[in-house]
Amino acid sequence: MKTIVTKELTKRFGDFIAVDHISFEVSRGEIFGFLGANGAGKTTAIRMLCGLLTPTSGEGIVAGYDIYKESDKIKKNIGYMSQKFSLYEDLTIKENMRLFGGIYGMSTKDIKVKTEQSLEELSLETERDILVKSLPLGIKQKVSFAVSTFHSPEIVFLDEPTGGVDPIARRTFWEMIYRASNYGITIFVTTHYMDEAEYCNRVSIMVDGKIKALDTPSGLRHKFNVSTMDEVFQLLARGAKRE
Repeated sequence: MKTIVTKELTKRFGDFIAVDHISFEVSRGEIFGFLGANGAGKTTAIRMLCGLLTPTSGEGIVAGYDIYKESDKIKKNIGYMSQKFSLYEDLTIKENMRLFGGIYGMSTKDIKVKTEQSLEELSLETERDILVKSLPLGIKQKVSFAVSTFHSPEIVFLDEPTGGVDPIARRTFWEMIYRASNYGITIFVTTHYMDEAEYCNRVSIMVDGKIKALDTPSGLRHKFNVSTMDEVFQLLARGAKRE
């Protein structure tokens, strides 16, 4: 089952083409890496897929809904987490969970059950009433991910979720991602850490608004005859500069 399908999806801002006729599909439960340098068009593409920005042309289906006509339904069936904002700092862990559960339209009973389940899974039962602003960054990001999947969405968009997080916390975070994937949640993730690209089932790499490569990490390494994803990324980036 495909949870994301795009065909020739394009976004122009005046004469500037931010996203240039991109086409790809993502399957249910897949961990899909969406990579590219700053300014490559990743954020614009994600905003279109989340129903926050209307495309200039092309087609897109997210969680079974059309990105032009059913953006409200898309928003109810996805989760989103970014490095910059995911939680309210002046609320406790428990209060954030209850707040977002209400925003997602969950019942009071379901919010209570899911809150206890999430706190147990995170081993944060005793920290439930601690303000988020006092949490270490690694724990804060784990709570953010738990909140983004609180309503059991079909797809979670993760926009550079582990920026600034130490390697041990990053590994723990990716264990949570794998667990969500095993539950059938599709993970759409952007990252600047090329070692994290290795954890994805498939990876696309955007350059100047276009998808220049899309395959499994091993497939991309083989295609470009290199040993790491960082080398793949550098080759594509250098090729764009030569053009």
